[in-house]
Amino acid sequence: MSGPAPASASLSVAIMTDETGWHTARLRAALRARGCASRCIDLADCRFETTWSPHGLVIPGYGRGLPDAVIVRGIAGGTFEQVTLRLGILHALRESGIPVYNDARAIERSVDKSMTAFLLHRAGIATPSTWTMESTAHARRRLMREAAAGRELVMKPLFGSQGKGLQRVAGLPLPELSNYGAVAHLQRFVPAQGAIGCDWRLLVIGGRVCAAMRRQGKGWIHNAAQGAHCIGGAAPEPFERLAVRAATALGLDYAGIDLIPSDEAAEGALVLEVNGVAAWRRLQQATGVDIATLLVDDLLLRRLPQAAAGPRLLEQRG
Repeated sequence: MSGPAPASASLSVAIMTDETGWHTARLRAALRARGCASRCIDLADCRFETTWSPHGLVIPGYGRGLPDAVIVRGIAGGTFEQVTLRLGILHALRESGIPVYNDARAIERSVDKSMTAFLLHRAGIATPSTWTMESTAHARRRLMREAAAGRELVMKPLFGSQGKGLQRVAGLPLPELSNYGAVAHLQRFVPAQGAIGCDWRLLVIGGRVCAAMRRQGKGWIHNAAQGAHCIGGAAPEPFERLAVRAATALGLDYAGIDLIPSDEAAEGALVLEVNGVAAWRRLQQATGVDIATLLVDDLLLRRLPQAAAGPRLLEQRG
């Protein structure tokens, strides 16, 4: 892009986050460059008040009004009731006609690995075979069947990210379900291709892949947060098509899609994870792509077309 293009100066965008830092600073700078005001708000500070006319929502900093749009950067963990309330605020904003980027429905689909696997499978998108259950007996039988066939499984937290809590298992014993929220989420292990294993992270924004990097780890876990070496570069076209299909299947405005190369897949890769609140610092460092600006431009052009972001922005985007 050759330079900032002003949007309507009256627009105000709320960045929902439980912590401020590099990502929120980049988003606020990108919004400011487009002429938009912004503020960071913790969903834990928002509330419902049906006496608060006309909409019954209290969003700190907006008085009796609402922001023009919301970007979801982070939702803090908590009790089941607390998380339900925070997601409820996002649902209510959407029901009030406020564009929420990504909205609560999409976040719920992507944060729950079992629902992600179901939706990808239903859409015909290649993923490793996956089983999720509460029954220890069923989980043990699955492990035994896979082990008898010479295959390993990976046990994952149902709600987790950054490669934390992953455990390879080959037959019994089954890891204690109490350490995994009393749920066994099992995925067939995909062996590395070649001597050095790797996977890919592709960032999809508005139905297009805007940045990609290959991640090489010392072991079988290739997350950047676990110390993987990240190499920016264009992904193969079939990988890009697969990533866009995955983001579309979950209804995400933007998503970090993790792919692992596999000779068994028609596209040459399987979808490992779909991240609906994706971090992009390492991806930006590896590629040099100004991702915050792409996110803001997609929000303004596709979700807030009435903002009249200006012909310069349209020309630059094209």
